[in-house]
Amino acid sequence: MKIDVLTIFPEFFGQVFDFGIIRRAKLAGIVEINVHDIREYATDKHKMVDDRPFGGGDGMVLKPEPIFAAIENLTGTCDRDAYPAGTRVVLLSPQGKPFKQAMAKEFADDATHIVMICGRYEGVDERVNDLLVTDEVSIGDYVLSGGEPAAIVIADSIVRLLPNALGSDTSAANDSFSGGLLDCPHYTRPADFRGYTVPEVLLNGNHAEIEKWRFEKALEKTRQNRIDLLTGENGEM
Repeated sequence: MKIDVLTIFPEFFGQVFDFGIIRRAKLAGIVEINVHDIREYATDKHKMVDDRPFGGGDGMVLKPEPIFAAIENLTGTCDRDAYPAGTRVVLLSPQGKPFKQAMAKEFADDATHIVMICGRYEGVDERVNDLLVTDEVSIGDYVLSGGEPAAIVIADSIVRLLPNALGSDTSAANDSFSGGLLDCPHYTRPADFRGYTVPEVLLNGNHAEIEKWRFEKALEKTRQNRIDLLTGENGEM
């Protein structure tokens, strides 16, 4: 998979993609990640990438011209319907669809090239959304200063789902949200720490009992912290 990030602050990313699972995936050739400065695609002498909004109001809006030029350079076209197969152009904004584990898996399974546009200021000229974007995505019901933190979150969540990115084939399948529940509690050595002991069921070697305990604890954790995952829109189980 190839991931390209468009931003006006490329230095924001520094070395964030050079650690842990993403670093191993890059070294193994599983993913390629590139960060691009949108200003490089501005054509005026001042490299302007934003301007005042039509109709008045506070703040600035990212201009369409540099983003269109960047997308054309990265995908070969500015026609959303003509993108190469497996291409997703993602606009990161508070107005987007909520990013969840199912969307991360969809991207990991179906996409070969993801371009993420990091919004800034009051937003991005809507013609970018109308003509270029395949997915408008938000990582939560709050507002960030820009889409850069969201790009890091999304890249990390997708890369770990790519084949061979994790050390175990079942690691991602057992993550929180993958099965509709939060993950169960986990313990490691020592079995007795300051008088607090590991549940006996995890020490007896009975895998059927262990799986039953883990499911029950995952259900308990989900009821406690994310009851919304267990209820329908009407709030009923």
